Amino acid sequence: MDDERPDVLTIGRLAHRTGLPVRTLRFWSDEGAVPPVGRSAGGYRLYDAESVARVELVRTLRELGLGLDDVCRVLSGRTTVAGVADAHVAALDAQIRSLKVSRAVLSTVAKRGSTVEETALMNRLARLSAAERKQIIDEFKEEVFGGLDDPRLLDRMRAFSIELPDDPTPEQVDAWIELAELVRDPGFRARLRTWMELNTPIPGQGRPPGASIWWARQIVQTVTEVRTGGVAPEGPAAAEVLSELFGDADRAAVLRSLEAGIEAGAEHYRRLVARVRGQNSSPDATEELEWLARALRAADQT
Repeated sequence: MDDERPDVLTIGRLAHRTGLPVRTLRFWSDEGAVPPVGRSAGGYRLYDAESVARVELVRTLRELGLGLDDVCRVLSGRTTVAGVADAHVAALDAQIRSLKVSRAVLSTVAKRGSTVEETALMNRLARLSAAERKQIIDEFKEEVFGGLDDPRLLDRMRAFSIELPDDPTPEQVDAWIELAELVRDPGFRARLRTWMELNTPIPGQGRPPGASIWWARQIVQTVTEVRTGGVAPEGPAAAEVLSELFGDADRAAVLRSLEAGIEAGAEHYRRLVARVRGQNSSPDATEELEWLARALRAADQT
């Protein structure tokens, strides 16, 4: 019989040679990926040495994730491995990005102990398109910064963008979810607007006394140093620090600006923006700002 010749393989012998199940080989054969080279007198499929090499190629392409239709197109010469691989890489990249988003959402859910409703919201926020994310930020910018008559601020806001990259890290997705929730909160918008109004110059006048706290990091650095040195905010040494930082400025106005920023969570917002952008933000200055507020209150009572 033909199937007893050493150069001809039955499907069982092909399975033994390649280590694949007969069922898999039969399916591949039916789909045209590994067609038989002939039939035995009894009608059984027969294969040869080239069939073994073809099976190995099919296996390799399948392990790389190619569908059997693409494999057949390659083997028939209708396309090339390179062409199919290029398209498959693009598909895999999209799948990887989606998986990263899923991982980030699930990680955030686990960390927060979120409800089903919260999980659904976070998933929607994480999967917004770039245009949808931009719309959220543009609406936030208009409500918080719109109408403030400060050319420098307006220039900064025009250039201000918060965009996730095409391939964000889980940390960036997590930060975007939190930031999107924050900027959509009417209470946060109102508090941030109040803070901005206290820090925006009135036409014809100079910058408000407290504005420098938020735009000059050396103030935070100075407070960090005195806190590290053990200076209490209610002591005389703290009063000297205030004189050094603010001179004869209106301390009450400085305190109003500072308290508004603390209440708005401006420092947390700043750090979230940096995380979404993948930037290394300066250290959290919340404790330094609270120390400064206590010092200003104490000085006001003396």
